[in-house]
Amino acid sequence: MLKSIKKMVLAVALATVAGMSANAQVVGVKTNLLYDATTTVNLGLEFGLAPKWSFDLSGNIKTWNLDEQVWKHWMLQPEARYWFCDAFAGHFIGFHAITGQFNWGNFRHASDFLGTRFSMLKDYRAQGWAVGAGVAYGYTWVLGKHWNFEAEIGIGWIHTWHDVYECKECARKIASDREHNYYGPTKAALNLVYVF
Repeated sequence: MLKSIKKMVLAVALATVAGMSANAQVVGVKTNLLYDATTTVNLGLEFGLAPKWSFDLSGNIKTWNLDEQVWKHWMLQPEARYWFCDAFAGHFIGFHAITGQFNWGNFRHASDFLGTRFSMLKDYRAQGWAVGAGVAYGYTWVLGKHWNFEAEIGIGWIHTWHDVYECKECARKIASDREHNYYGPTKAALNLVYVF
């Protein structure tokens, strides 16, 4: 399991290097304002590969708790994008992968969603790995010579391997190597983009 995750991360890194060396005429650096609102540090890079294709790599990390909630994680999300007109403007569809680690718990207002028992995070803490894939639709507005604004929503699948603990402070593990498949929204972004 861990070997396959390491291979996936290596594949993302290689794809990023390949995208950077593809003589891209356009490169964008972006921040997701939705992640910013949750105090999650994030950064995205997008490289033009062809007139209608680009490669986007976004990542985020949060190593601190939010109020009483345990909400720590890191995530990488590579995405190949097909643009209906020209890259970096207008409508696009994206095909993304997801990988990361999480440590979540003590969510006071958590509720079940699309067959996933998020409500268990009220009383328990889950810690583990996630991988997945999805498809997304987005639109980019050109604001000026160097600035764009982008909205994107995606759906797909995420598979998790995680351990369950009694509470946010407690170290007593009550379940090991639980697996879960989630189907539903996998991406939501309101990106402010600086284009080189």
